[in-house]
Amino acid sequence: MKFKNTMLVVKDLKQSEAFYKEVLGLRTLVDLEIHAVLSGGLALQTEESWKQFTRAEVVYEANAMELYFEEDQFDAFAAKLEALTSVRIITRVEPQSWGQRIVRFCDPDGHIIEVGEAMQAVCRRFANQGMTIEAIAERMNVPVKAVKAYLRG
Repeated sequence: MKFKNTMLVVKDLKQSEAFYKEVLGLRTLVDLEIHAVLSGGLALQTEESWKQFTRAEVVYEANAMELYFEEDQFDAFAAKLEALTSVRIITRVEPQSWGQRIVRFCDPDGHIIEVGEAMQAVCRRFANQGMTIEAIAERMNVPVKAVKAYLRG
């Protein structure tokens, strides 16, 4: 058994492909008109074909899951996102208790997307502030071994 992709049902395949390309920098690897596979392990399926295949109704904005991405250049990404007036932001940049900064927003169909500062970048930020590896581990509530691995890259 091998996990292949996460697939989202979308109302407008082309609009969703454009969104994921513009906002997250994903590329279309396969486009079959009713189904598209994007880089990063994301697939999109048209609502009409999904209903035909599954005989199930689609419930958008169910808010029972999110797509999670990490970004090394988090500040640049957050600024880009703020400039995109067409994107519905749920949570503006918000620091988490472990020090990572995140932002949450929706795709055109209301699927929730979270982009977090890459954990490696969080560790580097703390190290650049003069924190020791042990202090970073305590601040982030992770083992010292994890911090060392993040800092090695």
